[in-house]
Amino acid sequence: MYSSAVQDLIDELGRLPGIGPKSAQRIAFHLLKLPEQDALRLASAINVVKSRVSWCRRCFNIAESDRPGAEAAPSTECDICRDDRRDASVLCVVEDPKNVVAVEKTRDFRGRYHVLQGAISPIDGIGPEQLRIRELLTRLTEERITEVILCFSQNIEGDATALYLSKLLHDLPVRVTKIASGLPVGGDLEYTDELTLGRALEGRREVGA
Repeated sequence: MYSSAVQDLIDELGRLPGIGPKSAQRIAFHLLKLPEQDALRLASAINVVKSRVSWCRRCFNIAESDRPGAEAAPSTECDICRDDRRDASVLCVVEDPKNVVAVEKTRDFRGRYHVLQGAISPIDGIGPEQLRIRELLTRLTEERITEVILCFSQNIEGDATALYLSKLLHDLPVRVTKIASGLPVGGDLEYTDELTLGRALEGRREVGA
């Protein structure tokens, strides 16, 4: 129906999460109407983020090269892991980098993070082996961590992940806690306001207590 170039753009936009065929078509034609400079600025931003951003080798949060024009090497650490002022003995385990941002906005947590890059979801074919759980266990062995905070969304996937980790870590010499249940059931952590999330962190309790 459309020229090959336009159809290719629509198809690629349609591969993005939450973008259906009609939305992809609408965005594609919006891009066609943009001044060339604006469209090129968007393309440049995508190119830069793909070349300079990688996953932190320690916690798997987003890590960006601090040198303009330099690519982020696989061994790059994120700003939080490089910050010596953070409490390295407390580890907050979250699903993805968006959750790190949500917790940081509370200004109530000064420890470090471990990003699983997902949650257990059998219906989507995601099990423990697809997550960064092996790397978490390695950190618990190699680093002087005394507390692990399970900080997940209050939904089926988040609850399943928290339950799996609580059983996995039960016999290890580390305190395992879970944020208080003040978060709305079914709500995503990234959309929770800072005050509610901050209170949930402060009210965390021992798993199984």
